[in-house]
Amino acid sequence: MPVQDVTLVPVAPDEIAAFKRDLQAAFALAVIDELGEQPEGPIPDDADIDKSINGPNARILHVLADGVSIGGAVVVIDAENRMNRLDLFFVKVGHHGQGLGRRAWFAIEVLFAETEAWETATPYFEKRNIHFYVNVCGFHIVEFWNDHHRDPNMSASADMPGGNDMFRFIKRMKPAQ
Repeated sequence: MPVQDVTLVPVAPDEIAAFKRDLQAAFALAVIDELGEQPEGPIPDDADIDKSINGPNARILHVLADGVSIGGAVVVIDAENRMNRLDLFFVKVGHHGQGLGRRAWFAIEVLFAETEAWETATPYFEKRNIHFYVNVCGFHIVEFWNDHHRDPNMSASADMPGGNDMFRFIKRMKPAQ
């Protein structure tokens, strides 16, 4: 039976450990799909997730499909300048290919309708994510981070599977009429 309703609810403090495990399982699957092997440790590691979820203005959200958790997101909302960031976004293992990511993203846009622009980033090797952000959600690639042009927010010691090459995306929202 097709999913009827995709909604977003805040993650409770006692749900954070499970949220992190689900996120890491979804990211590990993507790494295996693209690179053919399991990463040595969790991707992203706990420290990176903690930095995101504990950052200023972070909102941690469950994505529910007909009331069942099928993914999640961490968004950073700047109510003053309305330039918001999608830090982490995932659909749980077993729920891909059903249009749930698209529906979840558009639910985020509705929830934060005052947003003027969204920013996010994804690794170069993540073709599925690049397709999703550009062709499904309407983001534009605005920067390519690599060893010669590093992400100013990434630690110098960071080493990701497939290298440190990343795309940065922006989506400008239409002004309210």
